[in-house]
Order: sequence, then structure tokens, then C-alpha cells
Amino acid sequence: MLKEFREFAMKGNVVDLAVGVIIGAAFGAIVTSLVGDVIMPIIGAITGGLDFSNYFTGLSKSVTATNLVDAKKQGAVLAWGNFLTLTLNFLIIAFVLFMVIRAMNQLKRKDEAAPAPKLTKQEELLTEIRDLLKKG
Repeated sequence: MLKEFREFAMKGNVVDLAVGVIIGAAFGAIVTSLVGDVIMPIIGAITGGLDFSNYFTGLSKSVTATNLVDAKKQGAVLAWGNFLTLTLNFLIIAFVLFMVIRAMNQLKRKDEAAPAPKLTKQEELLTEIRDLLKKG
């Protein structure tokens, strides 16, 4: 069983997946920092420091607090502002990821568009012979 597990763990797909998860976690931290430390402060400056995360609707008459943390202690609340903030964060993160992946794809296309190296006369003849052997 140990030998079987070792063979499974050392297969290329499992190792590639592990590397992908680790790089994904690191990239997620970078994107989260980009959104939280760069993009959101700019949006906050543009909107005058507007923060939806503290907007809520009390679902009972016992909720009289003016901030979300205290309101949750008093009773049930509909924290729609927090939901709106998280939705906006998601859209920003999704857009940033889209732009990064788009840039990576453009770089990949440039690499693929590079002309193939010129074949030598010997390579051209060998290619012709190979093609003739396939036909015959």
C-alpha cells in the first residue's frame, strides 16, 4: 500500500497540482494585497471614504445600534452592506485576475508566433524522405 501511495504521489499530475495550489495561494495573497492596499484606497478616495460594510437593516425592534458589530449583538440583522462590499471586492479581484491572465495569454501568443527556425538542407531532405515513407 505504501508503494502504491508513493507511485500515486510521484505522478506528474499530483506534483503539478501541488505546485499549482502553492503558487495559487501565494498569488491569491498578492491579489488580495493589491485589492486591499492599492485599489480599495483609491476607490475610497474617489468616493470620499464611502464604506458599505457597516450598512445593515435590523430585523427586530430590539436592534437600535448604529454599527454592525453592536447591532448583531442586539438581534438579527440583514448585513446587506457587508455583502455589497464583498461582492465589489470579488468583482475587482476577478477583473484583476482577468487582466493578468489576458496579459499572460498575449505573451504566450507572441512566443507561439515566433517563426520556426530555418531547416538545414539535410533536415529538409530527411523530412521529405519521412513524408514519402508515410505515403508508401
